Parts: sequence; structure tokens; C-alpha cells
Amino acid sequence: MSDIRDLRPQPGRAASLPGLGEAARASALDTNKVLRNTYLLLSMTLLFSAAMAGLSMALRLPYFGPIVTLVGYFGLLFLTFKLRNSAAGLAAVFALTGFMGLTLGPLLSAYLTAVPNGSQLIMTSLGVTGVMFTGLSAYAVRSGRDFSFLRTFLTVGLIGMLLVIVVGLFVDLSAFQMAISAGIVLLMAGLILYDTSAILRGEQDNYILATVGFYVSIYNIFVNLLALLGVGGED
Repeated sequence: MSDIRDLRPQPGRAASLPGLGEAARASALDTNKVLRNTYLLLSMTLLFSAAMAGLSMALRLPYFGPIVTLVGYFGLLFLTFKLRNSAAGLAAVFALTGFMGLTLGPLLSAYLTAVPNGSQLIMTSLGVTGVMFTGLSAYAVRSGRDFSFLRTFLTVGLIGMLLVIVVGLFVDLSAFQMAISAGIVLLMAGLILYDTSAILRGEQDNYILATVGFYVSIYNIFVNLLALLGVGGED
């Protein structure tokens, strides 16, 4: 029979659990893979969306209207969610982001033709949006902070945003445009922190859904920054 002293921890010897280190490394590799695939797909969808916006401007497509925009957006969003675990999900992501690019084209055309400094406003909004996303996402990654405490705030904010959109279909809310746009930018900034943190925590392991989340945040930040700059300049 072996001496029971052999089973006791020895001074200077660190106790370890077999396979624990390997599991931690595997988890970190999976997280990095999701993050890398998300950023790669996001870059591709942003470029595709920009190309579709350019096509919309070249064809001089009219404004789609809120009903068509919302039905198309939520319909393609639902399709992407249903196909998130298949190769067809990638096609759904590009369909969604391409559609949003088409709806963005008429707005950009209006700024370029009706606003004296429209091109400057667009480029400024685009640059600030890029800096915001890069800075917020990098901060969440480098700090390693858990932003799950934002969940309640973001949930209430998203519900409020949807209510504002619905009310805006029937009531003129232009007098509150600056406050609404500023609130949406703040809400989307919080979503970027939360979504990045969710990937790092392993709560979000589907890069298709993660890409859609980031894209929607970037899209809304850009559009509402453009509105803020336009209203601020009395255009």
C-alpha cells in the first residue's frame, strides 16, 4: 500500500487538474476564431453594402419608404437568424446588408444634391463612425471587461427605439430629431461594447449573428451621426 503522504500536496509543487490548461487554451482559440471570422465577414459586408449604396445612387433609386424598409429589414433579419448555422446564412447576411445599402443610397444622394456641404458631412460621419467602432471594440478586447451589466439598459433602449420608429410613421418627430439621433448613437455604442464582450465571454459563438449585430450598430451610428451633423448645420 502506498504511503498516504504521497497523496498530500508537497511544498513548492503546484497542484493542477489534468486537461484544465488544454481546455482553457481551446476555449481561447475558439473565441479568437469567432472574433476573427466576425471582423472578416463584417469587413466584406460593409464593402458590399457600400457597393450596393453606390449602385442605388447610380440608378437614382427613389426612397423605399418606411414600410418597405422595415419589412425588408426584419424579414431578412429573421431569415438570417433561421439560417445562422448553415452556409446559406452567409448568403442571408449579404442579402440583408446589401438591402440596407440600397436603402441608404437615396439618403446619400439627397445629401449630395440638396446640401451644400453634403459630401463633407458624409465623409465626416463615415470617419467618426469608423473611429467609434474601432475604439470601442478595441477597448472591450484589450480591457477584458465584462459589459453584461449593460443588458437591461440596452434592452429597454432597443424597445424604446422601436417604439419611436413606429410612432414616427404616424407623428412628425422632426422637432426631437437631435435628441433621438443622439440617443440612438449612444445606444449603438453600448451595443458594440456588449457584443464584443459577449464574444470574449463565449456567450456569442456564432460569427454570422455577431456580424449582423455589429453591422446594425455601425449602420445606425452612421445614419444618425449624419442626421446630427445635418441638423446641427441647419441643413
